[in-house]
Amino acid sequence: MDVTSATSATATTATASASAGATAISSDFNTFLRMLTVQMQNQDPLNPIDSADYAVQLATFSGVEQQVKTNQLLADMQGKFQQLGMAEMASWIGKEARSAAPVSYDGSPVTLSPNPAVGANRAVLVVKDAQGNLVSREEIPVSAQPYQWLGAGIDGSPLPAGTYSIELESLNGETVISSLPVEHYARVIEARGGTGGTVLVLEGGAEVLASDVTALREPQG
Repeated sequence: MDVTSATSATATTATASASAGATAISSDFNTFLRMLTVQMQNQDPLNPIDSADYAVQLATFSGVEQQVKTNQLLADMQGKFQQLGMAEMASWIGKEARSAAPVSYDGSPVTLSPNPAVGANRAVLVVKDAQGNLVSREEIPVSAQPYQWLGAGIDGSPLPAGTYSIELESLNGETVISSLPVEHYARVIEARGGTGGTVLVLEGGAEVLASDVTALREPQG
C-alpha cells in the first residue's frame, strides 16, 4: 500500500470537512441575520421586542457557532494525528512485527515467542486450521526463548500451506493452567488507517492493530 497516498487522502478529507463546516456556519449566520432583520421590520410598533431578547438570540447563535468551530478544530487535530501515525508506520513496512495474529504457514519455519505461565512444568502448542479443526499438538520446552515451529501435523508430516491459529497450553502435570495465543514474527507488507487505529497487514494476509504489536525487528534470513 502507498502510505503517502493514504496520508494525503486523510488530509484531503479533513480539509474538505473543515471547509464544508465553515461554509455551513457562514450560511447559517447570514440566514440568522436575515430572519432577525425581518423580525425587527415586522414587529408591532406599539409593542416592540425587548432589546434583551435580541441579545439572548445573538448570544445563543454565537454559542452554537463557537461549538461548531470547536468540533471542527478537534476533527482537524484528529486528522493531523492520524497523518503522523501513518507516516510513522511507513518505516515498519518490510520489517518483522511480533503479535498474536494467525500464522501464515508456507512450508518455512515460523519463529514463535512462547510465554509459559508461572508454575507450568509442561508446554504444548495447540494448532488449528482456518476452519478451527485441531491439526497438531506439539510439546515444547517450558521456556520463553524463541521456538522454531516447523509446521508438523499430528502424525509428524508437514501441514499444507495455509493460515493457522496457535495457542500455548501451560500445564502443571495434566492440569491446564492457561491457554493463550502464541505471538510470532511476520513481515509487515502494508499499513492503513482504521477507525480503531492503524492496521498492519502481515505477509499472508493476516491483519493486526499496530497497538497490538509487541516487538519489531529486521527481517531474519
